[in-house]
Amino acid sequence: MTELYVDDRYRGAHGIGRYASEVLPRLRPEWRSLGLSGHAHSALDAFRSLPGVGRGALVYSPGYGALVRAPRQILTVHDLIHLRMPWPGRAKFEAYYRGPVRHTVRKAGVVLTVSQTSARAIREWIGDDSVEIVDAGNGCSDAFRVEGAADASPDPYVVFVGNVRRHKNLEVVLRGLTLAPGVRLRAVVPQREIAEAAARAAAVGVESRVEWLHDIDDERLAAIYRGAAATVMPSTIEGFGLPALESVACGVPVIFWRGCEAVAEVVGDRGWSLESWRDAEEWASAMTDAATSRRRVSPPVNAHDWDRTARVVSDVLERAMR
Repeated sequence: MTELYVDDRYRGAHGIGRYASEVLPRLRPEWRSLGLSGHAHSALDAFRSLPGVGRGALVYSPGYGALVRAPRQILTVHDLIHLRMPWPGRAKFEAYYRGPVRHTVRKAGVVLTVSQTSARAIREWIGDDSVEIVDAGNGCSDAFRVEGAADASPDPYVVFVGNVRRHKNLEVVLRGLTLAPGVRLRAVVPQREIAEAAARAAAVGVESRVEWLHDIDDERLAAIYRGAAATVMPSTIEGFGLPALESVACGVPVIFWRGCEAVAEVVGDRGWSLESWRDAEEWASAMTDAATSRRRVSPPVNAHDWDRTARVVSDVLERAMR
């Protein structure tokens, strides 16, 4: 039988890391770790040797890190955000995706992704109708539920979960806070980015109304969601929008830009769908409305489940192993 190897360097707190942490232990076929070190997405890593991997083996990666020396490799390409970056920063990603990633996907004949939004983008980008694109979806931890502890706060607050990369669009929330004096922000970002994020808040004069958090577990994050008036997700592009899903699973509405299709796909009518991704007045109005209304929403039912996602991934891998 075909041996299955997994590049398991991706595990982490959010995004691709969360996907890897949840899906890999649930995979149905037996697999062995490639035992690799280093960064999974570097150009040099793409051409590394894979000692011990036989010619008939299959390699699975829960991210987009291609290994061109693998006999066959199936990737989970969560999104194509890198190809929407401005120049010149996008240049290195254009080369990487057009080279190792496209080569690997076409060779495998199948690629996994996490949403219909990403599936459409990949179909347009890959330029090969023979490649099967499988939307395995995303899951949501059991910690994110309506029932449970909620953080208490004397002042209403909104939650941001993400980072300071340009497409996360944190700036519009910070500028919106200047026009929404009755609202505070609790932001969960990587620890290494807190100094930069705090400087941005100070630049617009709202540093005293922002609390920066990092490295919190699911139960703690769920309590923060439940205590919030709303979650703000001002992203201009996403492959899925996990914080939006976690928020509505806790019964908490989301304020988002309607042009971000993946987030709109997750949230539906469970929040405030805004016309502009950069109009601070519109964002301030929505945050103020959320703070005064304390609206709650019904969570999605059986729509996003890690067991289901792992089953879809397992089905694809087992089919490729026959």
